[in-house]
Amino acid sequence: MRDARGADFDDFVRTRSVALLRVAYLLTGDRHAAEDLLQEVLEQVYVRWRRVRTSPEAYARRALVNRSINRWRRRARRPERALGDNDGVARDHADDIALRQAVVAALRVLPPRQRAAVVLRYLEDLSVADVATALRCSEGAVKSHASRGLARLRETLAGSSLVVTLPTDTRSSR
Repeated sequence: MRDARGADFDDFVRTRSVALLRVAYLLTGDRHAAEDLLQEVLEQVYVRWRRVRTSPEAYARRALVNRSINRWRRRARRPERALGDNDGVARDHADDIALRQAVVAALRVLPPRQRAAVVLRYLEDLSVADVATALRCSEGAVKSHASRGLARLRETLAGSSLVVTLPTDTRSSR
């Protein structure tokens, strides 16, 4: 027989893991890295379940952001190397997949705090206050990171032939 922690945690994972995986993917830009990141965070959430069971999703988002930032710090010290050359692969994708790849590539260019602010604010549709809580910073810092991140995304995506519509209002506190 399973204890209450196991059942509650299972329900949490069953209902929220897809949304958390999306956040992890947008933070890392790689499906496999996102799955690894989410697995590590879910292990952390399970161990701390008694303390975080009142708001496990907020805790998990914060842990995803923190671990992804730490991952980028490690990569800066020791850059990863590609296993193979993908330039020769013919790409015959639909426009929405090309758009998604362009946005994810543009997100990779952003510094970790700006990326986290843009992902949580606009792609996860969290309020400025919720993003500030997840990033452990002020609401003004969230607005600043989001504004700078969007400006850099616009610059990065301007050279693309794809039509990308980015949010314009970063001052709203919703």
